[in-house]
Amino acid sequence: MSDKTLPDIIYTKTDEAPQLASASLLPILQKFLGEADITIGTKDISLAGRILSQFPENLTEEQRVNDDLALLGDVVKTPDANVIKLPNVSASVPQLVAAVKELQAQGFDIPDYPEAPQTDAEKEARKRYDAIKGSAVNPVLREGNSDRRAPSSVKAYAKANPHRMGEWKSDSKTKVSTMGANDFFSNETSTTLTAEQASGSLKIEHTAEDGSVTVLKDGISMPEGTIVDATFMSAKALKDFFHAQIADTQADGTLFSLHMKATMMKVSDPIIFGHAVVAYLQPVFDKYADDFAAAGINPNGGFGTLFAAIAEMENGAEIQAEIDAVLAERPPLYMVNSDRGITNLHVPSDVIIDASMPAVIRAGGKGWGPDGQEDDTNCVIPDSSYAPVYAASVDFCKANGALDPTTAGTVQNVGLMAQKAEEYGSHPTTFEIPANGTVRVIAGNGDVLHEHSVEAGDIWRMASSRKAPIENWIQLALDRMATTGYETIFWLDRNRAHDAELLKYVEPALEAAGVADKVKIMAPKEATTRSFEVIYAGDNTIAVTGNVLRDYLTDLFPILEVGTSAKMLSVVGLMNGGGLFETGAGGSAPKHVEQLVGENHLRWDSLGEFCALGESLRALASAKANPSAKVLGDAVDAATEKVLAEGRSPQRKVGQPDNRHSHYWFARYWAEALAAQDEDATLAEKFAPLAQALADNEAAILAELSAGNGQTVDLGGYYNPSEEKAAAAMRPSATLNGLIG
Repeated sequence: MSDKTLPDIIYTKTDEAPQLASASLLPILQKFLGEADITIGTKDISLAGRILSQFPENLTEEQRVNDDLALLGDVVKTPDANVIKLPNVSASVPQLVAAVKELQAQGFDIPDYPEAPQTDAEKEARKRYDAIKGSAVNPVLREGNSDRRAPSSVKAYAKANPHRMGEWKSDSKTKVSTMGANDFFSNETSTTLTAEQASGSLKIEHTAEDGSVTVLKDGISMPEGTIVDATFMSAKALKDFFHAQIADTQADGTLFSLHMKATMMKVSDPIIFGHAVVAYLQPVFDKYADDFAAAGINPNGGFGTLFAAIAEMENGAEIQAEIDAVLAERPPLYMVNSDRGITNLHVPSDVIIDASMPAVIRAGGKGWGPDGQEDDTNCVIPDSSYAPVYAASVDFCKANGALDPTTAGTVQNVGLMAQKAEEYGSHPTTFEIPANGTVRVIAGNGDVLHEHSVEAGDIWRMASSRKAPIENWIQLALDRMATTGYETIFWLDRNRAHDAELLKYVEPALEAAGVADKVKIMAPKEATTRSFEVIYAGDNTIAVTGNVLRDYLTDLFPILEVGTSAKMLSVVGLMNGGGLFETGAGGSAPKHVEQLVGENHLRWDSLGEFCALGESLRALASAKANPSAKVLGDAVDAATEKVLAEGRSPQRKVGQPDNRHSHYWFARYWAEALAAQDEDATLAEKFAPLAQALADNEAAILAELSAGNGQTVDLGGYYNPSEEKAAAAMRPSATLNGLIG
């Protein structure tokens, strides 16, 4: 698409802490870029915005919002695309329900989220809401593969100012437990489509034992060369696994912790999470099965929705007492918030594996228990596809101790994620099987691509990876290896069906490039151990991975190396040209909002935004032959390095400098860098007065930024905060506002 009204740089409006930080940072960016006639504007991909865009007929003209996600889905397919993408909420059902209730309370006439739709209207509403759940955003925008790494300035700062690492002991009881059989990994089959198979559309059929056939999905169009996987997880095996792990945890005297990603895997993982909830409270679910069914209780929402529903039942007090008795007999649960009694099983989106597992490993194998103390934990990861990565990490740390950030090397990542590659694109083709029988994937020419015998309750899914993204991914890895000279490892398991098909692309490409003897191919478990060996020795490596491992590793290694994944440089070179510049992870964003509301302190670090901005400006300079954009981008890097070197990043506690203070220092250092450079005299002349004014007014600005410390803040909403109230909270310095405008 071509839209002359679009800004040069699109800065996404998202959710929670990143969006609140934008209220402070974006005016600064608009001021600075405007001096070079570069436009930067927002498009709304927040959860609230996505919800409202789905129901225009329910809203007044003034309330309607554009479907900016769909617009951006077209933009990223153009050669001029330049998008800075902040972390967004990948909504679980409880988050979606909470957002809907908030919007309704704000006067938006949108329908309730129907848990069990009956009428045509409810079914239509559910269809629209289901399109919003989980990773609705990333697969649409990621029309390219991922190049993610810690910027040199961040690594240098971490080495000079190491973050706290917990002590690992060789006798730690912390471990990773996984099914190892009858799960997605073990049941996977994979094939690559021939021209004949791709000539028509694919369909997925379920044939029950009585012979009845249900088409689960049809009209699936995929080009020749697409790798198509299918697999399932046995519900019976999953239930047995959870009961065994509860008993095993009890015997070990550790915490029970479930690590999943119910946000991205929005169909399968909430179901798995629900099985864990039932298993933990099995006697209660057995005794009160009829009561729960009558109340419409769905365990997939976790303890939070369960306890709320029980509180409304006539015999609720009796049931809650029995729950408390069962929990007293179970091993203690890993806690999200010990002070508030929020457990690992309260909300499916509260414990996200790519953030929670690195936190345990960084803490020396410890998790927080209900007593507010740290303890060893049984890290339960049901599917064994990627659990070995974390198991190898735990084993390595037990044997070698914690990573030393002052000497550690780095693991960079080149990730296959374009065009909904691999499991993260499987949501429309994931199903909870209604009855015993067989599921088949049938190609347009009639070939049966996959066939699985399944039982009622099993979770079956199909995923795919297309030829063009795979080839682009391989080349991106080779380019990165050539640029850095780092040891390069393709994390592929020859014994996994999907990986074996991928290797049919990878190995010939490595041979053709003449690097087959220079590149390693290792299964994820062995690749993890090798990567730890490399960075413990102070050297560097490139992990070339699929989509899910891309997500997991770009949290795991950054959290250990530099203390956070929010400070990573994430560049997505879009396949049709242009770039998507991602700003880091938002897993801790809810806690940041809670602190702002309670204490007027936002500890969100915008360093990821700074890094993305520098790359975005250099990409713009190249695409539009705009040398001023390069000068601005280089000055961003200089300012970012100084923010780190001078210790101007946000601190954790109220009364200390926070996100707003760091934005002042960033603006000042940026202006100073622009005033001092000699590549663009016009920009130097424009920014010299601003740099001086920001320095001269330092005391006044910092005092104004700190004036509301410790006070409560009314944002007018969590998912849909008032723009005016957010601006008032995040731009409290009249002096700074006067200089920035």
